[in-house]
Amino acid sequence: QVQLVESGGGLVQPGGSLRLSCAASGFTLYPYSVGWFRQAPGKEREGVSCISRGDGDTNIADSVKGRFTTSRDTAKNTVYLQMNSLKAEDTAIYYCAVDWTHYCSGFAASAYDYWGQGTQVTVSS
Repeated sequence: QVQLVESGGGLVQPGGSLRLSCAASGFTLYPYSVGWFRQAPGKEREGVSCISRGDGDTNIADSVKGRFTTSRDTAKNTVYLQMNSLKAEDTAIYYCAVDWTHYCSGFAASAYDYWGQGTQVTVSS
């Protein structure tokens, strides 16, 4: 069974950090681009980051650039989203998704072929 599972979310104070994990099972994640998206209450899904297949170049959305980074651990078949200096507006459900055939470009959700179920991140005092 193919699975893509996000974990690492939770409640943190403003200025804190979290590391989200996107763990794949049933297939090898390494050959594919992996994006992170988020969706806050009442808002559309927003692209956050992407790490490409091949040489692994990354794209980071302007809204989180300088605070968030993405990386992969091939041995663990996992992609990470490191989130630092968190703000209340970062509160959302965070999803990872796989693009079977493309390198990272923009943050169009329609480009991604398979999605996880999401993990909740809440930034609050």
